[in-house]
Amino acid sequence: MTVVGAEHPILHALRGTGAEVDFSSRRRSEYSYDASNYRVPPVAVVFPRSAEDVQATMRVCAAAGVPVISRGGGTSMAGNAIGAGVVLDFSRHMNRVLAVDEVSRTAVVQPGVVISELAESVSAATSATLTYAPDPSSKSRATVGGAVGNDACGNHSVRYGRTADHTVSLDVVTADGYLLRATRSGLEAVDPTDPAATSSAARITAELEALVAQNLAGFRLELGRIARQVSGFHLSTLLPENGFDVARALVGSEGTCAVVVAVTVALVPVPPAALLLCLGYEDVVEAAEDVMTILEFAPAAVEGIDEKIVETMQFRRGADAVRGLPSGNAWLYVDLDGENVAEVEGKAKDLLARLIERGRLKDGRVVADAAERKSLWRVREDGAGLSARLGGGTTALTESWPGWEDSAVAPENLAAYLADFRDLLAAHSLTGVMYGHFGAGCMHVRITFDQRTESGRTVMRAFLREAAALVVRHGGSLSGEHGDGRARSELLPVMYSEAMLDAFARFKTIWDPAGTLNPGSIVDPVPMMDNLSLQGIPSREWKTTFDLHQIGTGPDLDPFVHATQACVGVGRCRSSSGGVMCPSFRATGDEKDSTRGRARVLAEMVRTSPTIADGWASEDVKQSLDLCLSCKACSSDCPVGVDMATYKAEFLDHHYARKLRPLSHYSLGWLPRWLAITSRTAPILNRLLTPRMGVLAAKLGGLTTERSLPRFASRKQLRAQTAESVPGGDVVLFVDSFTKGFRPEVVGAAIRVLGDAGRSAECSTDACCGLTWISTGQLAAARTRLNRAAEALDDGTDRPIVVLEPSCAAALKKDLPELVNSDAARRVAARVQSFAGAVIDQSRGGWTPSAQVPTAVTVQTHCHEYAVFGEATQRKALAAVGIDAVDEATGCCGVAGNFGFEPNHFEISMKVAEQALAPALRRAGDNPILTDGFSCHMQVRELTGDHTAGASTHLAHILDPRTEFEPRTDGEDAPS
Repeated sequence: MTVVGAEHPILHALRGTGAEVDFSSRRRSEYSYDASNYRVPPVAVVFPRSAEDVQATMRVCAAAGVPVISRGGGTSMAGNAIGAGVVLDFSRHMNRVLAVDEVSRTAVVQPGVVISELAESVSAATSATLTYAPDPSSKSRATVGGAVGNDACGNHSVRYGRTADHTVSLDVVTADGYLLRATRSGLEAVDPTDPAATSSAARITAELEALVAQNLAGFRLELGRIARQVSGFHLSTLLPENGFDVARALVGSEGTCAVVVAVTVALVPVPPAALLLCLGYEDVVEAAEDVMTILEFAPAAVEGIDEKIVETMQFRRGADAVRGLPSGNAWLYVDLDGENVAEVEGKAKDLLARLIERGRLKDGRVVADAAERKSLWRVREDGAGLSARLGGGTTALTESWPGWEDSAVAPENLAAYLADFRDLLAAHSLTGVMYGHFGAGCMHVRITFDQRTESGRTVMRAFLREAAALVVRHGGSLSGEHGDGRARSELLPVMYSEAMLDAFARFKTIWDPAGTLNPGSIVDPVPMMDNLSLQGIPSREWKTTFDLHQIGTGPDLDPFVHATQACVGVGRCRSSSGGVMCPSFRATGDEKDSTRGRARVLAEMVRTSPTIADGWASEDVKQSLDLCLSCKACSSDCPVGVDMATYKAEFLDHHYARKLRPLSHYSLGWLPRWLAITSRTAPILNRLLTPRMGVLAAKLGGLTTERSLPRFASRKQLRAQTAESVPGGDVVLFVDSFTKGFRPEVVGAAIRVLGDAGRSAECSTDACCGLTWISTGQLAAARTRLNRAAEALDDGTDRPIVVLEPSCAAALKKDLPELVNSDAARRVAARVQSFAGAVIDQSRGGWTPSAQVPTAVTVQTHCHEYAVFGEATQRKALAAVGIDAVDEATGCCGVAGNFGFEPNHFEISMKVAEQALAPALRRAGDNPILTDGFSCHMQVRELTGDHTAGASTHLAHILDPRTEFEPRTDGEDAPS
């Protein structure tokens, strides 16, 4: 790995602290970005394990005059979590809940704990009676420390307010390395026997008291005017009437005054009953007009979205991705709660009646179905990402950016502000995608800024200044929860008097005399148009085999460059639950192994490589992509659709051009070629593959010796299973290499299931989808095979092409038209469906299986089927045939084609399995284990110790009218 900045004198001193330090070029690339518009490479990244690590790091940096930037989940949209110094990432190690006290309703946590994980821990410790209230949409990856830094709020801030309202005390390390505790009534040393720390606390206290005494009128008149006044420092909390609340004064200070190492938070009761009311309006202004009426009913949340976000969600994930919305072009989600269901339902009925009477509401409904509620909240929570890459319906294909994504006004002024704001957008020929906390008057708007050209940046600069003036005219704040950071600090003079700005500067100096903590935010701001991540990228052509056209790509923008810029940093790939993305990050907890981290390293490659050849040769990118399982989950789960599996294949193709590849690229990458040979010698091979010979074969093929190899199928077996193939049948049954080579009995079962519905099947056994060549980055060979497949399958009919192996179905559906630019390829792709999809179609046509299906199953949905055909495909198929008791392992199995068979990936493969599949198997009991994917089947074999073909089964087996399957000959095991 290339080391950049190794000559910096601080690096040797940082190593001496004992803290984990990384100053590699790859690591610096990952931490050059957050979720904002900016890019600032750090000197190094430190992963502290304790407050002592932080103190030692701070002292080293103070002595060297090097800035320190605190970072949690890295989801800041204002540029608060990047800087040209040492970045402290608390999410890696300092991420624990230290204590939960149900009696005092408090918890003590480290700053790197993820907000949703804190809420889960509190719920578990208090029998679901208490929770942590702040719940920003990024709560599944944002940390408590980050929430403290920005004073984050969340979807239920109408009821619960801001993070400051739930902060009891903060343990902080000062710029010169002292450990202090800020409380609701002052500042003290954590260790009262430490004279230096005690002296530091006394000095800061005295200077803060003097600051307050000299600014009583200003603090009372300019600060705390609206609930979401987050811009600047919260100095009104230091007023005598507010108890000299130093803890709350530090909340929202964006790491510019001290580094938080522990937080004591307040907990709140969970309401006994709650429901979601969804309201449809003509537009966001009409919706905002009703907010004050809604607030009369004391809702817990009033959230809003517009039609562009909904259309994009459906465009990217299918019509079923958004369920339960009433008619309208803008919607409000209203959470009502109370002591019992009857009370809440009555409140909802009364509210609907009031809104109908007011005349603005187009439609409204109570969302009673849990699946619909989950679907609707996901649309709102993914708003920042979805609105970044817009498309679908009436929405033009375009991209939008933060910069003015967090303004806030009093709720009673929201409608007027939005009306004027729309006019301002129009005046600059910009489009804004609006969503956010309507009940709190805080709007998240992503705007179609052009940051790549000088003319676009000129428009952006002018717009931001006028937008600041506009929100101030409406009595509002530049920021309502994201903070000022690099995006808005320059605009603070529009909002505050010179005297207040001087008070802010003095407040920072009291804490940080040398100005080393997150410099450039709030005080002495960096110009807001400096360090834009989309500026200054060399204009070069990165030729690719894949068609990488992205939403919003212009004629002058290289598609591969644009693809590397798709990530906007919202970090959903760092979530520990929900969806499948990103299995490698969930296994390691390392930013390197997140989709975002990989995207950032790719972005640095196209920016900084001296030549294109140097870029494709990058060892940083190779290392970053090493643990990518190519599961494709990011192409679906990522709100902006980053498709890292495709980028990895493209990179490997160039990286290994005219070079010797890893052995596994030949053994597994060329697997269909080898299976054509093994099918002729299967009986002999299976007898020779004793455990000892299997280990030898694995070593020769560059594979792990930790896994047993599957038994090979013979051509005779395949012929027996395809005997009922009907030329010109109703369905083309695509028999992939995995099914041909390892479990041909699935073919016969599938033919019988299709026949059970009165459909004949013509088996296609000669074509190949090229999947193994794609996943190992051998794209010329893959394209050759896909070309042949398109020619063979494009038969002039519209017959469904049913593919038994989900990964091969996904390759034909998605990769085929992206690698083969022909009408035939597009026609074939349009006809492809997975076997589960075929079952759904048959059921819709009135078919019910004649087989006696099990009452309950455990299912491992293949990641590629999840990503390409929809996350609910397997569940829908099982429900369609009457199997309602489904325990679905929603997560990657860990094998993922060649990945889990490679020696250096086996351990990670098994850790990935523990995310969903392994626990599901432990719960399964006697339930059938359903794995349509052969990789998933192999992982089940490994996890259960059952190395037979019957370790798990294909959906076709479950629905097969034949109750007993014919045994496999030549010593091969068969399902029974």
